[in-house]
Amino acid sequence: MRPGTRVEVRSRFESKWTRGFEVADQAASDGRGEPMYNVRRRSDGSILPVTFPETDLREENRRSTWWI
Repeated sequence: MRPGTRVEVRSRFESKWTRGFEVADQAASDGRGEPMYNVRRRSDGSILPVTFPETDLREENRRSTWWI
């Protein structure tokens, strides 16, 4: 995933997807070679204090604007 990509993050507590984030950059891979990502909260620009594997991120599904 490229920096700036809008993503949803899977909650580690409830396994629900949460919107409002973007990829800040790619961090070092984990011990198994899976890429890890730093994620930024779009509301205030804060980078979250943990890294996320690609399996806990998905591109944000933009809602249709069929009424416009």
